[in-house]
Amino acid sequence: MNWLTDNKIPIDDAAEAAFDWLLVHAGWLFDGLSVAMEWLIDAILWVLQTPHPLIIIAAFAAVTWAIQRNWKTPLMIVLGFLFILNQDYWEETTESLTLVLSACVVCMGVGVPIGIAAAHRPKLYRYMAPVLDLMQTLPTFVYLIPAIVFFGIGMVPGLIATVIFVLPAPIRLTQLGIASTPKPLLEAAQAFGAKPSQTLWKIELPYALPQIMTGLNQTIMLSLSMVVIAALVGADGLGVPVVRALNSVNTGLGFESGLIIVVVAIMLDRMLRVTR
Repeated sequence: MNWLTDNKIPIDDAAEAAFDWLLVHAGWLFDGLSVAMEWLIDAILWVLQTPHPLIIIAAFAAVTWAIQRNWKTPLMIVLGFLFILNQDYWEETTESLTLVLSACVVCMGVGVPIGIAAAHRPKLYRYMAPVLDLMQTLPTFVYLIPAIVFFGIGMVPGLIATVIFVLPAPIRLTQLGIASTPKPLLEAAQAFGAKPSQTLWKIELPYALPQIMTGLNQTIMLSLSMVVIAALVGADGLGVPVVRALNSVNTGLGFESGLIIVVVAIMLDRMLRVTR
């Protein structure tokens, strides 16, 4: 089998050449994207860290009440945040929430329109499916390499790697929601002379709202799963104490910071859970 290994296809050389070409010819694009992502991160971080923590907690509870319309879930949100304050993880939690919210803004802003287009064009979705599968199955650590090459160290490469890993979820769920709209509803809209834009906004999107909200929920959960990996490229947040605990084999610190991540995940999941 030496003849086969001696004639190895130069995938690594091709990838390195592609990265070098992109750095030379598209550096301006990555610089602009980095500035935009930094602005988004700084804005969300300012909103979460500037007011008193109790104000942020009250705001989250109010949003939860507006979505869920019951007192139990907002109470759970308040108790969860008070537990985070008690454990002195408020700053790290707001930094992780900044990464999660930034990923939600980018993923939902890009994923929902793509999902709508894919639902209206089945052939396009068939072409997209292998790419989405690749984005979800490729080991997440692989995303960190080009992220560091193009964006350096910090929150931005962590956000970019998170977006690449998370983006298929809102695309797939939006496509599923729009494509599953009952044909009688669409035919009734056409019979009454509705334009395609009216059908989209008044029929398809309201019907697909539970799936879209599920996509948002999955975006948040998958983003939280990336906080530790993002910490490896310099992203701040709850992943930093986890990595520090791993390096020092500190089981207490690892369990403590891991429990905070679980609490945040449970709060956000219950907060955004929507049923038809």
